[in-house]
Amino acid sequence: MQLVVPSMDHLPSYVAALETGWSPNNVRNVSGEQLAAIRENPAAFIAGLSMQGGTITLPDGRNVPKLPFIARWIWDGEFCGSISLRWQEGTDALPSHVLGHIGYAVVPWKRGRGYATEALRQMLIDARSQGLGRLEITTDPDNLASQRVIGRNGGKYVDTFVNEHFGPEPHLRYVVDLSTPVTREEIR
Repeated sequence: MQLVVPSMDHLPSYVAALETGWSPNNVRNVSGEQLAAIRENPAAFIAGLSMQGGTITLPDGRNVPKLPFIARWIWDGEFCGSISLRWQEGTDALPSHVLGHIGYAVVPWKRGRGYATEALRQMLIDARSQGLGRLEITTDPDNLASQRVIGRNGGKYVDTFVNEHFGPEPHLRYVVDLSTPVTREEIR
């Protein structure tokens, strides 16, 4: 398993995942929107996955500036999922409309193989290279698999919270201290 930069070479496998109804967004299903964008202009879609700047639309409809980010696809010869890191320059803090520094999603038919755990471990290396000292990662209370992925990568549960930008549902917040790298052997 490796993390790859989204590319035209890998796009057909990504499209196949979207066509099953899988969504890279854990807040809302964007599979239909992304398939339409890919059909309209595949090269622009790929470019947009790594384009810095611009704005994003929040679930409540507001547009806010996009944070700096790194987006990768999880790949084992075919598309397995996606992971991204977002941050604010010069601080470990995030704006209130951002649930966490890291977001990831694995396609259902590739779950249980340790891909999310390894993808997160690799993305933590990128977070250190951006000068971040700690990360917040959130998950839903019923997502035990994600809680294990975060814990295996050094994440410590901090609290349960509600973010008004994303509705009334509670989320669990974990913090990963980046001053101590987690090795592959430690996550097993």
